[in-house]
Amino acid sequence: MLSDFFRINLPYGIAKNKNNEWMAFNREYLPLGFNSEDIKGLPGLSYLDLPVYTGYENVPDHLLLELADEDHAVQRDKNGEIIRLFLYDDGTNPVNHSERREDLWQKYFCKLQRLSELKRNSIWKYM
Repeated sequence: MLSDFFRINLPYGIAKNKNNEWMAFNREYLPLGFNSEDIKGLPGLSYLDLPVYTGYENVPDHLLLELADEDHAVQRDKNGEIIRLFLYDDGTNPVNHSERREDLWQKYFCKLQRLSELKRNSIWKYM
C-alpha cells in the first residue's frame, strides 16, 4: 500500500518499453507520483499512453547491473535484454531499517545520482 512519500514519489525501479524508452516506477509499480492502484499495471508494458517514458542516449547493461539491488532484481526479455530492474527490496529499503538507515540511504542516493547522469536522446517526440 502506498503509505508515505518514499513509496509514492521515489523510484523503486526502472523499466524499458518496446521503444527503448525508460520510466521510473514507485513501490506499487505505478509511475512516480501516482498513488491510485486503480490504474496499476506492469512498468514497461503499461502506461504507454502516459508521458512517463523517456529515451536516453546510452544506458549500458553494466550500469543497469550495478544499479540493481541484487542479481535477482534484474528482469530480462526473451532475447536477454534488461527490461526492468529494482533499486531496492524490503531488506534494503532505507525506510524500513533504522539500524542501517544511513548506509542504505547512501547506497540508494548513489544509485539515483548515477541515473541522474543519463542524458536524454536528442530525438524527442510529442505524444
